[in-house]
Amino acid sequence: MPGGDIDALLRVTSTTYRGEAPPDIAFGTYDGAVGRLVLAVSGKGIVACSFDDENIVFERVVKHVGTFIGPDPGRLDPVRRELDAYFSGRLRAFATPVDLALTTPFARTVLQKTMAVPYGATTTLAEIGELIGRPRALRAVGNAVVSNPVCVIVPCHRVVAGEAVLGDYPGGAAAKRHLLTVESRA
Repeated sequence: MPGGDIDALLRVTSTTYRGEAPPDIAFGTYDGAVGRLVLAVSGKGIVACSFDDENIVFERVVKHVGTFIGPDPGRLDPVRRELDAYFSGRLRAFATPVDLALTTPFARTVLQKTMAVPYGATTTLAEIGELIGRPRALRAVGNAVVSNPVCVIVPCHRVVAGEAVLGDYPGGAAAKRHLLTVESRA
């Protein structure tokens, strides 16, 4: 249901959806400079800022976070405003708390190190591997980076495969180049 009515998706797929009550998990989309991002915000923070299809993100959230999911502009709009500010070059660090509930413990460790990479800088898979004490686990580190459920906000685009090699990105190479270009203008 790409580009479809989120409210209709929730009515059909979430047995606990009650349109009038605030949901436990706010769910919606953001259309920005790198395409459509699917957003999910729990009580702990942003769980998803994903390039994946809305149905896929919805199923992951239901399986791992909770089933009372619905639109909640009061929780989604601040994230959208931060994304707008980031893409326009006015925001260097997101204030929105991150909830890595959709990750494995290993991926969580990798992504936490990724969050420490400064705005406008890059690091390599090997450097992240060294930081977590797994210097030979480059493929596992790469898989953790590419499976990041909170793209842009958890800056996996700042992790490159090596010198002059961008590496994979959940939103594709063009999106990764765009994000790095936004940050290089600072």
